[in-house]
Amino acid sequence: MHLSTRPILRRVALAGAALLAATAAMPQAAAATDDRIPVGRGGLSAVIRYTENGIPHILARDYAQLGFGTGWAQAADQVCVLADGFVTVAGERSRWFGADAAPDFSLSSATKNLSSDLYFKGVRESGTVEKLLATPDPAGPTEDLKELMRGWAAGYNAWLAQNKVTDPACKGAGWVRPVTTADVAARGFAVSVLGGQGRGVDGITGAQPPGTASTTDAAGATGATDAPSAAAAPEGTDPAAAAEAAREFFDTGRYDMGSNAVAFAGSTTASGRGLLLGNPHYPWQGGRRFWQFQQTIPGELNVSGASLLGTAVVNIGFNEKVAWSHTVATGTPVNLHQLVLDPADPTAYLVDGKPERMTRRTVTVPVAGGDPVTRTQWWTRYGPVLSGLGAGLPLTWTAQTAYALNDPNAANLRGSDTALAMGRARSVAGIQDALKRTQGLPWVNTVAADSAGGTLFTQTQVLPRITDELAARCSTPLGRATYPASGLAVLDGSRGDCAIGSDPDAVQPGVFGPGKAPTLEGAPYAENSNDSAWLANADRPLTGYERIWGTVATPRSLRTRGAVEDVSAMAAKGRLTVADLQKQQFANRAPAGDLAAADAAKACAALPGGAATASNGSTVDVSAACGVLAGWDRTTDSASRGALLFDRFWRRLTASTPARDLWLVPFSAADPVRTPRTLNPAAPGIGRALADAVAELKAAGIALDAPLGEHQFVVRGGRKLPVGGGTEALGVWNKIEAPWNAAAGGYPEVVHGSSHIQAVGWDGGRCPVARTLLTYSQSSNPGSPYYADQTRLYSEERWVTARFCEREILTSPKLKVVPVRERR
Repeated sequence: MHLSTRPILRRVALAGAALLAATAAMPQAAAATDDRIPVGRGGLSAVIRYTENGIPHILARDYAQLGFGTGWAQAADQVCVLADGFVTVAGERSRWFGADAAPDFSLSSATKNLSSDLYFKGVRESGTVEKLLATPDPAGPTEDLKELMRGWAAGYNAWLAQNKVTDPACKGAGWVRPVTTADVAARGFAVSVLGGQGRGVDGITGAQPPGTASTTDAAGATGATDAPSAAAAPEGTDPAAAAEAAREFFDTGRYDMGSNAVAFAGSTTASGRGLLLGNPHYPWQGGRRFWQFQQTIPGELNVSGASLLGTAVVNIGFNEKVAWSHTVATGTPVNLHQLVLDPADPTAYLVDGKPERMTRRTVTVPVAGGDPVTRTQWWTRYGPVLSGLGAGLPLTWTAQTAYALNDPNAANLRGSDTALAMGRARSVAGIQDALKRTQGLPWVNTVAADSAGGTLFTQTQVLPRITDELAARCSTPLGRATYPASGLAVLDGSRGDCAIGSDPDAVQPGVFGPGKAPTLEGAPYAENSNDSAWLANADRPLTGYERIWGTVATPRSLRTRGAVEDVSAMAAKGRLTVADLQKQQFANRAPAGDLAAADAAKACAALPGGAATASNGSTVDVSAACGVLAGWDRTTDSASRGALLFDRFWRRLTASTPARDLWLVPFSAADPVRTPRTLNPAAPGIGRALADAVAELKAAGIALDAPLGEHQFVVRGGRKLPVGGGTEALGVWNKIEAPWNAAAGGYPEVVHGSSHIQAVGWDGGRCPVARTLLTYSQSSNPGSPYYADQTRLYSEERWVTARFCEREILTSPKLKVVPVRERR
């Protein structure tokens, strides 16, 4: 033992000596006394210790200096992506990239740079962010968070001042510029409203009053005893069509963000302590990527995990006592108010018969190669007027009616405070307390486990306080269609008694307090895969919450069904370890295949002459497909043969065949995990979908039994990396979404899916047991050694062993100590 530990101890001593030598000449910081952190005088400073895969462990004396090290390290890896995002929130995309080009959709759903700029420039010119920064805690951000953001901006700027940009995406670009604390806060604001105003940017910037105001029905419109009501206003959209459009618009299965997460209680584990597997599904490119790191202020904060780019905190992660992850929630984060307009003026609306003028927000945007563009936006007491939510839900502004969007997260800059408080928590009870105190999560659930064996699922998020009673009493005809279908309430904005109330435990007016959030504590397992809270544990269903939070007793997605099957079986098996979490992540089981592949093979074999008619009317020999489907192993491993054929067949079949025609056994709320099931062999479209899939693969020169990884891959540094996993349509836990491109070989690039994966547990030692993967790697710069290293690991289904404790960090064979500071 003595001989085997001597090299380790020597490396510790050498690493410690190098660290102390590197920090000895650093400027002095204010708070903690720790000989690992620099002393001296001057500006902000920190120590960054890099370990394997370029993961930085940031050590600082206080929050400003921790933010400084974080901003520096993020810039080093992601300067171009970060700079692009700051152009977005400054409202200057049209100036640099042209008005008609499209943003990367990471900070809003704007389809063109011009609409993005009109919105974000309007936010900045109205002082929205500055007002939120000045709002006292708890409704506004804490001083610790403001110091973190100040430090982050300083660190980003210091990196720019002291380094050359080598990433070809922005090398030499004039739009790469220093930022301010307000810029960092503006990016946080954009993340907060992603599910609300951010999804309505085109509608907000495109809403304009009708050219002439109608004078009909003017008599008695103001001051009348019976005030006009939105219930009598004309509906421009068919209610049934509107209900379906709203359901699709707010369907979490259609987002480019999703996630799975499961917590296991000590009663199910080998150590008697908790386990957590977090598997967020996020974009692989652009400004919504995660970035991996550890933050340490001795005696104050020690947390490891991942941050959304541009934020200064660990958003999902773990410390020595507790681990957590998030999943995109089903809560509808906005509502609409249908306005009755003043007959004499379509930019004034009536509340209890009295007119209120809308507020003009006139914005001018510079445009590359052209004249500036000026547009006016219109705002009400409820929020901005908008012309629609997506193409399927137009909200026409007439002489009589307009619609305003209420997004309570537009008054919420607390999301990073929630993350910071969670990083300081010591248990799942501490996580729950952090959520209750800060109330900053805009559109996610939380799943957590701790070293004492506790578990937690909670949907504590910021939602407008729409009770079912309020919706029943105040919905317009449009709202009576959309609220049951999607949770989108459309309230009568002409009635004062239809105003949204407040809960006494809410830190912000007009939202639900955390006491109303669906919550499950102490269950053997707690799991979510982006369906509602109902089946966080199938044996302990959650009910009794308002419709706006999500549905109860409705069909679950295939991914939820497969996940519940898997994790409930794991919990029943017991004696679980982190290794079991790793196996679950890469099991790549396709629930759709388990449900339908065998029956599809039988239906294929029953086709007369082994032929089927394709969509274009041609006859296709599909006989070879029958055996491939029958022999498929029902996984989406990169070596799986038949997975690609079933995938192409299944997408076509489910896109054209309603669930009522697809399954012989319909959905039952009494058996929600196992229903619907049993493929209907007479379902219209089975033969056509088979024919189309076979013809497509043959035309592309792809064998029907080709291994999936030969045609689902990414190319990094000229090397083709097979990628396992599967699409939402197949219900695969290890979700991967990739556009089909037959000419390029199938699925040649992942656009979103598994991102920052963490498997965390405790074994009674001083350090958590954690394995992580950042699927797309730490840097977007193709010249970085950390551009594709973890992507190769992901392709090979291998993991990074997390280094959390000091001894683990200092014994890393890749340890690199980088002291960083401002130059003044």
